[in-house]
Amino acid sequence: MADMTPSVQRPTTTAFFVQSAVAFGVALLALLVGIARLPVGQWERGFLGLGLIFVVSSAFTLSKCVRDRQEAAEVTNKVDKARIDKLLTEVDPFGAGKP
Repeated sequence: MADMTPSVQRPTTTAFFVQSAVAFGVALLALLVGIARLPVGQWERGFLGLGLIFVVSSAFTLSKCVRDRQEAAEVTNKVDKARIDKLLTEVDPFGAGKP
């Protein structure tokens, strides 16, 4: 029989969250400094800045979509597991309840 213990999803630790936020901030700051110090005109810098805004917003949207898909799969798995558990509890393999 399959393992009947519920799966425990561990939340991300504070250290991992801080590390991710710092890494994102450093990368964003480095890119902004790179765009500002690039030896090109204002139009080129503006174009790169618009591209940067699009990339950052797309990254957030993608991460939210991935999170939502994982949560939906998790709910579906829980519903399927509950159905299987109900079926297993209803089945009497030895027929003890029958005359």
